[in-house]
Amino acid sequence: MIFGDIARKRLSFLVVLFAALAMFAVPGGALAQTTPQADATAANVANPNVPAPQAAEASVTNPAPGAAAYTPLGPEWIKGQPTPGGIDFQKQYSPTGHYAYKMHNYLLMPIITVITLVVLFLLLWVMYRYRRGKNAVPSKTSHNTLIEILWTVIPVLILVVIAVPSITLLSRQFKSPPKDALTVKATGYQWYWGFSYPDNGGFEVISHMLPDEEAVKRGEPPQLAADNRMVLPVGVPIRLQTTGADVIHAFAVPSLWFKLDAVPGRINEKTLFIEEPGIYYGQCSELCGARHGYMPIAVEAVPMDRFNAWIASQGGTVKGAAPAKPATLTPRQEPESSVEGAPGAGQAPGAETPQTTAAAGPAA
Repeated sequence: MIFGDIARKRLSFLVVLFAALAMFAVPGGALAQTTPQADATAANVANPNVPAPQAAEASVTNPAPGAAAYTPLGPEWIKGQPTPGGIDFQKQYSPTGHYAYKMHNYLLMPIITVITLVVLFLLLWVMYRYRRGKNAVPSKTSHNTLIEILWTVIPVLILVVIAVPSITLLSRQFKSPPKDALTVKATGYQWYWGFSYPDNGGFEVISHMLPDEEAVKRGEPPQLAADNRMVLPVGVPIRLQTTGADVIHAFAVPSLWFKLDAVPGRINEKTLFIEEPGIYYGQCSELCGARHGYMPIAVEAVPMDRFNAWIASQGGTVKGAAPAKPATLTPRQEPESSVEGAPGAGQAPGAETPQTTAAAGPAA
């Protein structure tokens, strides 16, 4: 029986060996190196009606007819994103973010650390000094005037020290934008974002989360990458307005120290200023339904000339330039949740999301 098993194993090994040799010897075998282009070329020879495949192109925003193409920033420009195991704020790229970061590190953390250590020392000292073994008869002191004054005055002084920079930070965060600021509007839908540009023709760009496989393929973080980013200029004040099309959302980008609720039926706004070109990621920060976690925000900050090129690629109008004729714009995106019979959620989380860009119509 044992010898029979050995014979069968040897026979199987010989069969596999001969099959492998045949695959190496026959041209076009399973181990021959082939490419999709070569396979497609062979298919075209066999069937001349099949069109030849086109080479893969870099991902670009779909330009409007007659407008120059715009190439988005690559993954090497990613600056604002969460890091594994991070315990600190993300690196800041706005003036308000720098102020808040310094206030946290050089004011709040030292005060918190000192208070924690003092309270810990007092607890340990009381536990040791007034333990039952050393104080069989407890003290009957009812109050101490000096201690009562200290524990009232010291917290008040600490709060005063914290209050001045805190109020300054609040004032900076909600400072009204200047009159000449560029206006950009973010609309929260269930469950995706729409970015419109009132100063550049009013077109709207719809932004969905990329599937994880596509995000990794592009070199971007999964569940943060979007098919269409929010393109903004650097070095200029931006009047960023937010609203909700169905429920309350929140537009938040941590590395730009920006967070603003998007409430249906009203417009919220405050100033956004980006210091450096790059890609900055955020997310909806208001629990807005089943797919709340699938509403990433991808901000692409570029110099003004590239921003104007992107505006042109979308069929919009460059601010300050006189167009030959008024452009015909497509209607603003209709919320899925308000369309009768629509599921509202779109496809299931992680499903293939269509590359959707609601761009302006053909420029005249």
